[in-house]
Amino acid sequence: MTLPATGREWHLTARPEGWPAPEDFALREAPVGAPGPGRILVRNLYLSVDPYMRGRMNDVKSYVPPYRLDEPMDGGAVGVVLASEAEGFAPGDHVLHGLGWREYATPEARHAVKVSADAAPLSACLGVLGMPGLTAYAGLLEVASFREGDAVFVSGAAGAVGSLVGQIARLKGASRVVGSAGSPEKVRLLTEEYGFDAAFDYHDGPVARRLREAAPEGIDVYFDNVGGEHLEAAIGSLRTHGRVAVCGMISQYNATEPPAAPRNLTLVIGKRLRIQGMLVNDHSALRPRFTEEVSGWLRSGELKYRETVVEGIENAVDAFLGMLRGRNVGKMIVSLDG
Repeated sequence: MTLPATGREWHLTARPEGWPAPEDFALREAPVGAPGPGRILVRNLYLSVDPYMRGRMNDVKSYVPPYRLDEPMDGGAVGVVLASEAEGFAPGDHVLHGLGWREYATPEARHAVKVSADAAPLSACLGVLGMPGLTAYAGLLEVASFREGDAVFVSGAAGAVGSLVGQIARLKGASRVVGSAGSPEKVRLLTEEYGFDAAFDYHDGPVARRLREAAPEGIDVYFDNVGGEHLEAAIGSLRTHGRVAVCGMISQYNATEPPAAPRNLTLVIGKRLRIQGMLVNDHSALRPRFTEEVSGWLRSGELKYRETVVEGIENAVDAFLGMLRGRNVGKMIVSLDG
């Protein structure tokens, strides 16, 4: 097989201040070589763009290193093996790996996982059966210590993680599931397709009031993807011994000023609330159980998911910026399988 000579990859060229702009990125040609010992050459089919990537564009110490300027960015990707110098991998295998944002990658085989399209399309390995799915599963069941009968509120509930949190809560016996989203269409999706008991558009008035209307008896669990006003509203509605899993705070990722909320943290004391941040990599031991249970729900049709697919690597930055602005329903995917 003749291997490609070059492939395109996205580089970060400037660190954004506030909202990223297209001029902060550059799509560049790079040579493609045969894989070295222990590596595989992969033609990427699907790339993931995710909220956490915004934080990696800042030159600050965090749980993952920042992207380097004028070097290829990385992220989740699914592709097909073209050549292998690693035991256990052969041309034609499909793999999940971490060298996204490019057409061709040569990851170390130990950092790649074989995947198949048996349970769901390959793109689902970046969403419902991948990192977002495990985040939802672990965040609700392990971090938030969900119990049957809990009332659950999810912010960013039409996104890749939030939509799964609400459905898993329903499947596990929640007494009430409430979600917030950013458009009437997304609100209808939550109640009509995903089975949420109530949902509201956070643009339609103060979040605290909308949440009280949707869950008048209060909530036991808040799964936070948004932060700010949503977190303040949830603290106000949480019952005694309520739990908060803080997965993300997308409302603050592009902010240049400190957030105005939450202003009611003193309630944490009297209500004896538990607020815990989470990183999905801390919960890898759950993956076998997660994969088995979620695959079963997908096969039975009990769990539904959506993807927003953008075609072409040249549109990857547009997909990323659109995701930050909430233009996706479910997981935002960039397809190179054209």
